[in-house]
Amino acid sequence: MHPPRSVLLVSCYELGHQPLGIAWPRAFLERAEIPVEHADLAVEELDEATVRGAGFVGISVPMHTALRLGVRAAERIRALNPTCFICFYGLYAVLNRDYLLHGVADAVLAGEVEGPLVALVEDVLAGSRPATSGAPSLDRLTYPVPSRAGLAGLDRYVRLERNGSQTPAAYVEASRGCLHTCLHCPVTPIYGGRFFAVPLEIVLEDVRQQVAAGAGHVTFGDPDFLNGPTHALRVTRAVHAAFPEITFDFTAKIEHILEHRAIFPELAQLGCVFVVSAVESLSDLVLRHLEKGHVGADVPVALDIVRGAGIALRPSFVAFTPWTTLDDYQDLLAFVHAEELVDQVDPVQFSIRLLVPPGSALLEHAAIRPHLGALDPTAFTYAWTHPDPRMDRLYEDVSDLVERAANAGEGPAETFQRLRDLTRRVAGGRAEPARVPQTSARLRGGAARLTESWFCCAEPTGRQLVTVTIGRSGRGG
Repeated sequence: MHPPRSVLLVSCYELGHQPLGIAWPRAFLERAEIPVEHADLAVEELDEATVRGAGFVGISVPMHTALRLGVRAAERIRALNPTCFICFYGLYAVLNRDYLLHGVADAVLAGEVEGPLVALVEDVLAGSRPATSGAPSLDRLTYPVPSRAGLAGLDRYVRLERNGSQTPAAYVEASRGCLHTCLHCPVTPIYGGRFFAVPLEIVLEDVRQQVAAGAGHVTFGDPDFLNGPTHALRVTRAVHAAFPEITFDFTAKIEHILEHRAIFPELAQLGCVFVVSAVESLSDLVLRHLEKGHVGADVPVALDIVRGAGIALRPSFVAFTPWTTLDDYQDLLAFVHAEELVDQVDPVQFSIRLLVPPGSALLEHAAIRPHLGALDPTAFTYAWTHPDPRMDRLYEDVSDLVERAANAGEGPAETFQRLRDLTRRVAGGRAEPARVPQTSARLRGGAARLTESWFCCAEPTGRQLVTVTIGRSGRGG
């Protein structure tokens, strides 16, 4: 029998990783001597008895997909336990506070949430139902090592796929927040250009416990690992010294790749196998409207820097924006093909449509206003319409094609070719550039990738939406 006033932390989706959105808050709560139960709905069912025994339920929403799934989970939790206190925490909680605080949640937290979360739990368990201001918390915290005991094993999560083999992947963060303020990024309205470094010993211990659990690869999930390049090198050197066989990946802006090009050979020697970078677009107009900090001509330079060090670049895109033309979209596909990046781009990247959530910095940007429609509160984004109707139709067709291909387990090369054919038909048969043999990736030792193909800014699939409705007694409602 569960305690009548227990604390339950719920994760719905963290890009296929074991959820740090449970492990870190749980460590803070345990340090305050508050016992915690957990549920990761990406890999396990929602246990009805646990829900009924909870006095406080925290739902982690670090990204759009997690929020969409988290609201479905909250509806089921509320049906099972009408009196429990539900708090959403993470980047997308505060952005969507108006919707969440009107019938879905009792409180929302974002930023450095763990301190306020502990205080909120203590108040609730003491018998009060306090409200939160909804303002992001940016107080500097003293981080404990994330508490991962009892979470599903790493064999149930994402793996590194390389040279025909798969390796369980750990997930850690060496910093939180970001120095930069790209207009479309959800980090911007929460952190406002600030970032916080996690102490080296905490990061190393988190890596150590996941290696002991079977990890052979580490993803550094920082919004931008090179916000603090000295810290990044210190961390990766320490991890390599402790675990010389461990490989890793990280995310960095194009401008940081150019600025810190000198460190990439060492990062390769330390075990880096790929870098994710938010290229977003090759159109200078789109990049300017997003205030990305780079131009299209910087992308092949960054690609050469990373490849020259023996590391793969895995670009991410916002393929559909109000300013992206049909020619821009075809040029993007042609670039990916010509640069032999087909195996290094998950097909979902070609279906990402610009999200404009409540609170987005884009809402203050004049260029978005002619295209902006009403807020769709249940989709957590403002609708927008492209001035070329073909682009909106193309988005729908591309999204459908990519989701069906992912569900069928289709390889990226086959999906990519079908995307090119679809786009050419929409464009009226514009001539396709000559094919370039996709050989270099194999010569470089294969395209290193993670086995999770979905993405934080992609809409959840139908399969994902169904997952959170299932309880131990069958489907809930």
